[in-house]
Amino acid sequence: MTRFDVVVVGAGPAGSAAAITAARSGASVLLVERGPFPGAKNMYGGVIHGRVLDDLVPDWWERAPVQRWVARRSTMVMTGSQSLSVEYRTDAWSQPPYNGATAYRSEFDSWFAGEAERAGARLVCSTTVTGLLRAPDGTVRGVLTDRDGGEVEAGVVVACDGVNSFLAREAGLYPGFSAENFSLGAKEVLALPREEIDKRFGLTGLEGLDIEMLGCTRGIPGGGFLHTNVDTVAVGVVVSTTALAEAKIRPEELIAGVKAHPSIAPYLRGAELKEYSAHLIPEGGYAAMPELAGPGLLVCGDAAGMCLAAGLWLEGVNFAIGSGMAAGEVAARAVRRGDVSEAGLAGYRRRLESDFVLSDHERFRDVPGLVLSERVQRRYPQLVCDAAERLFTVTNPRPKKGVAAVLRETAAAHGVKLRDLARDGWQILRRF
Repeated sequence: MTRFDVVVVGAGPAGSAAAITAARSGASVLLVERGPFPGAKNMYGGVIHGRVLDDLVPDWWERAPVQRWVARRSTMVMTGSQSLSVEYRTDAWSQPPYNGATAYRSEFDSWFAGEAERAGARLVCSTTVTGLLRAPDGTVRGVLTDRDGGEVEAGVVVACDGVNSFLAREAGLYPGFSAENFSLGAKEVLALPREEIDKRFGLTGLEGLDIEMLGCTRGIPGGGFLHTNVDTVAVGVVVSTTALAEAKIRPEELIAGVKAHPSIAPYLRGAELKEYSAHLIPEGGYAAMPELAGPGLLVCGDAAGMCLAAGLWLEGVNFAIGSGMAAGEVAARAVRRGDVSEAGLAGYRRRLESDFVLSDHERFRDVPGLVLSERVQRRYPQLVCDAAERLFTVTNPRPKKGVAAVLRETAAAHGVKLRDLARDGWQILRRF
């Protein structure tokens, strides 16, 4: 039977980060990917926040296959025909160390897995892990694969097998499963000439734009997004799976509504559809995470529910990389010390708690419930846009009304009590 110190399942950002770190720590590492190449089966809708890579791959921004550097970040509140945007732009985000980048996951994941190979890990693709090898006492001691003679023994298995991890569930680390903890992300990639994208969005060089939208999902809890690549634009939605099923609306219908909105349509006129994809996203937050470690097993990235969906912050890849780095380090150390028990792997959670990965999730643990609440999703977008229209409309010869009066009257018109508005405002300040 083949044996490695560490077997990493899944060559996404979490898996490659774990493989790099473990290999550099002196462990023999096998990185297993079920797709024909890393990234072949991966979809995401957002931006890669790569500063977590600075220590792992110090010159990553010079070699990674980045499309654009996000120099502008916009939040757009929408109704059927209205929108109000708040945008931030800075030249600092267009130069090292950069804040975020758009990239194709098929390219980025392949490059990152290549870095794992450079570090000494062995990458095997087109191989599906079908189960865990267990010792009589329950300790995970390897994996079963769909290859002939496909048993692989391991000191530690690192599960980076994606959302709703079957390895974590097989090991009993997920006490329960609820569809309410998952959202569906759906995305279209639309082709436009680079010069046209630059002109329409006001971009120069490799500047990129990321727009996050609220109020564009027909009352289904969630939101929309748009970001620019070099010669394509990605447009999509992230919505509650249960609410989407209850509404009997297909995600492509929601994307069509976003594309047709008067604030978005001019950017996309004449664009050609190149790709459609959909993917489950773990948005249950801190409370919905599984146990992160068991005897011989660590869980990372989407498999561990590590996705921060907190309105202002929509992040996942950076948490995957951060958790993978911690897992690779702890796994290699545990094998070296000869203690892969739950106690021997407990340093993984402690490391994540002292780092941004779990501390951010714990800090914002109540935010998803607020962001996805009925008032924020259904009432506030219309209230905000109507209030903006009243404030910015010149009413001569009638005198202007003050901001407080406009807010009070608009809230009343939408059946929102000022005390509820104040309470939600206070909750936002507390929880964010």
